[in-house]
Parts: sequence; structure tokens; C-alpha cells
Amino acid sequence: MGRKRLRDWGLTVGQLPTGPTNTIMDVKDVRVGHVTLKQKDPCMVRTGVTAVLPHGDNWFRNKVVAASHIINGFGKTTGLVQVEELGVIESPIMLTNTFGVPAVVQGTLQLMMERDSEIGAEAGSLNVVTGECNDGYLNDMRGLHVQPDHAIQAIRSAEKSCNVVEGSVGAGTGMVCLGWKGGIGTASRRIDVEGKSYYIGVLVLSNFGEKEDLTVLGQPVGSLLKQEKTLIQRKEDGSIMIVLGTDLPMDARQLKRLARRAALGLARTGSIAHHGSGDIVIAFSNGNRIPHTPTGFQQIQSVPENGPLISQCFRAVVEGTEEAILNSLFMAEDTEGRQGRIVQGLPVDKIVSFLITNRH
Repeated sequence: MGRKRLRDWGLTVGQLPTGPTNTIMDVKDVRVGHVTLKQKDPCMVRTGVTAVLPHGDNWFRNKVVAASHIINGFGKTTGLVQVEELGVIESPIMLTNTFGVPAVVQGTLQLMMERDSEIGAEAGSLNVVTGECNDGYLNDMRGLHVQPDHAIQAIRSAEKSCNVVEGSVGAGTGMVCLGWKGGIGTASRRIDVEGKSYYIGVLVLSNFGEKEDLTVLGQPVGSLLKQEKTLIQRKEDGSIMIVLGTDLPMDARQLKRLARRAALGLARTGSIAHHGSGDIVIAFSNGNRIPHTPTGFQQIQSVPENGPLISQCFRAVVEGTEEAILNSLFMAEDTEGRQGRIVQGLPVDKIVSFLITNRH
């Protein structure tokens, strides 16, 4: 039987309703694509690239309002300094392994320059946002197998995508989470405002934590599985990239507030944000788009903060982050990597049985 998402087992996270697909693609115009690299000879390659497109237009000419939050800064991202300074993102949000970041930035630059001849000339420079996690336990990271063309392929794949593939795919191919196989996971929540539905979506690249800390729906599952035999002996602290997207019109300050709440959803799964962990959140709203060459004053919309709406958005982020991480674990399969290492997929049947038995 293939792997199934958390809700396919009859388990739910939190109170708010999900979007129709319960993925970040419930946010209007957002798309996700992957390139998965798997090779056994002459070296073991278990890596890839994931692209999150904030909308379907020209990202450079129509920037989205954005913010970031660093939970723990042991990371090698690109582009976040300018995101913090200007409060916008003008590229796809790219995810890959630590040593793949330069190639992914180059490929994204190449594609965007091909599509806009003024980038790097009359229109100025381009800030590419790229996040990473270290997949060196399973992947031959020193081989620098991620190439610029893989970033281009991931973006083009996203432009054609109609769903989000989760688990051991794309940037998540070689990732390890809480002692088990990690990778890509996603979830969404619906927010209703004056009769109209908006969505807050989350996509994670999970690669963090220790086996004993795993928590599922508030239950100490890591303790239950402590005696479960596994082959993993990874000692690094790991990392996580969390991407938040919404079509709610929010300004950069409000998105920063949302990004901070992702840490609460992360903690619910057992993370303590270890010293050597790069735990980074990138948030954007395509409900506000900023033209590259504005004419006159720019009007930035924002949601009201003198009522329950903003707290409901915080809840959506916490619930969505928790569920996205759990989906990354539930969907990831056993993976063999370099030096004969094997990381097993989460024993979901045992966990589900335990959770059902211990429901209050």
C-alpha cells in the first residue's frame, strides 16, 4: 500500500477548515514543482530542487509583499537580507540542499533573465530567494549534483503543476526528520472574511530533530517508538524551511507576525531548534503585488488587527505548519543513500493505532 497523508488516516490537526486540496496551492495562483535527482552509480545521489511560485505573472515586475523569520540561524539561504529591508519577494522561492544553493540561484537568474531582457541592465538587479537543508547523510553532497538547469526544470514543472507531491521528492529527496525519512509536506487553512474565502498555505522541507522528541497530535510518539529498531545514526542537528503563502492582503509587518507563529507549529511536532539547526520561515502575500516601477504612491492593503481575524490567521499558521510537517513524515518512503545508509519511513500504522487507542 502506498503512503497516505495524515487526514487519509482519519486524523486531524486543530480547529480550522482546510482548503479544497489542503496544500499551499489552495492559495490562489500559487504553484509548486519538483526535480528529483536519484542515482546509484558511480555515486549515491539523493537530492533535488523544489520551486514555489508566488503567482503566475512576471515575478520580477509584480513583486509580492513578504517577510522572513529566523527561529535559529544555522542556515545558508540567499535573498533574505533584501526581503527584510524592502518587504518584497521578486522571484520563485527555491529549495534545495546546502551545496546546491549557488547553482539554483544561477539557474533561476538565467530563466528570469531570458524572460526579461532588462533584468541586470536597465531594470536593475534581481534578488533570488533560496532556502536549503543539509541532505549529506543520504546524499553525495560533495559531488555538487544540483545544476542550474535543475532549477529551471523545477520552475517549469511548477508552472504546469496541478497538485503538490509530498515526501521524498524534490529538495526533500535526501532529508531526515525526527529520526525517520522526512522531506516535503504541505497543508492549508481557510479563513472566511465577509463572505469571501481566503487561504493560508504552508509548505515545509523537513530535516530536523531527534527520534525521541517526535510528537504527533500532542502524543509522545517518540517515546513509543524509542525501542523501534532503526538504522539511522545521524548526529547533525538538521534544519527546516517553512514557506507560508496567503492571498489575504497583508503588509510585511503582518506577515512577519505570521512567520513568528510558525515556530509554535514546529514545536508541536517535537523540535527544540537545536544549536546547529537552520529553522527559517519565509512568508508572502500575493494579495498585495508591488510593481517594479510604481507610478505614484503605492497602496498596501492589510487585514484589520482590532478584532479576531488576525488571531485566526495565527491559528491557521500554527495548525498548518504542524500538519505540513506531519504530512512530510507520513508521505516519505524508505530511502537508501550513500555508504549503504537506509532511513526508514515513519511506521504510520503503529502510530495511528496508538493515537486511536489513546484518544480522549
